[in-house]
Amino acid sequence: MAETPEVAETMSSDGPETRQATLNDVPVLLFIRGLAFLTVMMGLVVSLHWYLGARLIRDAGLAEPFAAAGWTALWVAFGSIFGGFIGGRLLPRSVARPLQWIGFLWMGAFGLLISATGLSDLVLLVARQFTTVDATWLQWRAIAVMGVVVPALAYGFVVARAPAIKRVTVPIKNLPKAFEGYRIAQISDVHIGETLTKAFAQQVTDTVNSLKPDAVAVTGDLIDGSVAKLKSEVAPLAGLRGRDGVFYVTGNHEYYHGGSSWEAEGARLGMTVLHNTHVVVTRDGEQLVIGGVPDVEGGRFSAQHEPDAAKTFEGAPVGAPRVLLAHQPRFAKRVKDTRVDLMLSGHTHGGQIFPFMFFVKLQQPVIGGFETLWGVPTYTSNGTGYWGPPFRVGPRGEVTELTLVRAA
Repeated sequence: MAETPEVAETMSSDGPETRQATLNDVPVLLFIRGLAFLTVMMGLVVSLHWYLGARLIRDAGLAEPFAAAGWTALWVAFGSIFGGFIGGRLLPRSVARPLQWIGFLWMGAFGLLISATGLSDLVLLVARQFTTVDATWLQWRAIAVMGVVVPALAYGFVVARAPAIKRVTVPIKNLPKAFEGYRIAQISDVHIGETLTKAFAQQVTDTVNSLKPDAVAVTGDLIDGSVAKLKSEVAPLAGLRGRDGVFYVTGNHEYYHGGSSWEAEGARLGMTVLHNTHVVVTRDGEQLVIGGVPDVEGGRFSAQHEPDAAKTFEGAPVGAPRVLLAHQPRFAKRVKDTRVDLMLSGHTHGGQIFPFMFFVKLQQPVIGGFETLWGVPTYTSNGTGYWGPPFRVGPRGEVTELTLVRAA
């Protein structure tokens, strides 16, 4: 899709014949690039599975038939990753869910095993400078890796379903007295659908409502699946309550399953969908503006879903503080010329599983928390649920209570 602007320019200058040829070339180019990417990724994943087997089975000197069983289990686990993804899209939900569970469980274990095994190789590299690393060292290495990874996965599995309440105080310049102490409960990246179900949706709803917030902000990636598949699973979210309303913007995952359909479903659940629009909250004659934009990925799917911060605040009362809901924190770069006092985002999950938080910075300006990005004060949630592997090892999921106070 990166070529879209160039294609549009060619179409406008070269006439109908060039236009037809260009449009026909785009799917071919995308297919070739996609195939090349999948080939590289497949080769990388296969190589990393072989690396795990070599270190934890072969080098550990596992005896037969245990070694053969270990290699078989490793390659079956490799296949489960793809079985989960394919099954989730082609099979009925009752059949797909067990496949998804197996695949995602292995994805989480695989990530931690690679990290721990890689670190153990560095330790052995240093040890070789001082002593002889024999078979006993390699056996203990395998034991140590499993001794670290298994408890970490058990811990991560439990806390992934128990988001903490995180309280954050946000200073805002010229905040009207009537809004001093105004509380916004933010949930983000709930990801109802694959391994998180109706029970989790109810848990999140109960947690938010226990805070008795003035407003609820839902900053995207609410689901993983179509409205047809998940209508009953998200039903508890209709119970979300905020004194001034529940406000919802789409994340990138909504667009993988029908962005417009999920906006319509959000409205049916009683949420105010902010699609390049804003609402004005009034207290004692004073005003606060809450606006929202579709995710930055929305424009790839439809021109009507291109986020536009300037359009969002058209007609907003002059001087009233502005809060913007935008799924990805990198959107702050496109907001810098629009006066926004606070942007609420998510998307990063805080990295979710160590050490992936370090890779978040390759795409986003922040991993999580409160920072000023391109001059825009931004709070980025670690996410309420999780995506894919049902673990959180490191960053805890959160339901965030943001309290607005007047800046000194």
